[in-house]
Amino acid sequence: MTTVQQRSRRALIRAAALAPLAVAPLSACSRRSFHGLDVTGVDWGRDFHLRDPSGRERTLADFRGKVVLLFFGFTQCPDICPTALARAAEVLRLLDDDGSRLQVIFVTIDPERDTPALLRAYTQAFHPSFLGLYGTPQETAAAASEFKVVYMKVPSGGTYTMDHTTLSYVFDLSGRLRLAVEHAASAHEVADDVGTLLQA
Repeated sequence: MTTVQQRSRRALIRAAALAPLAVAPLSACSRRSFHGLDVTGVDWGRDFHLRDPSGRERTLADFRGKVVLLFFGFTQCPDICPTALARAAEVLRLLDDDGSRLQVIFVTIDPERDTPALLRAYTQAFHPSFLGLYGTPQETAAAASEFKVVYMKVPSGGTYTMDHTTLSYVFDLSGRLRLAVEHAASAHEVADDVGTLLQA
């Protein structure tokens, strides 16, 4: 596959992910100014039912009282995923003591290769508090669909890679989806938005 084809495919994935955000209805109480895309009031991104590396089923309800930063990716991702997780680690550092009230969650879109042990090692390499979640291929697809995440397997040599949506999602203390954060956002911008939600 040529570089032009790869860029075209990634552009299509990004466009598919951003399309629902362009018409996202904002609630009347959503009057704060954020760096991220304010998606308060959308009828998607409501929950997930996936497992952590210990095999325990997790849902958003488990993290009430914390701001949640959620990202879909895969452990063999060469650039986007490690950059997003490194940014999340920097966000924690910038929040200082408030960092204990932020939960970073990484959902694998590649359960075929991302075993629970690998997922734990990968996420905790960025920060011990980061949590990796996985499901069956069907559960993964359902979670991705709920969050308007697009992903596809792409042959690469004798194996494959994954193209996927690069947005991160931020939930407030009550578990409501509030923000979609683009990959280009800085750690300072994300930390500022998280800080705003922590004070709400």
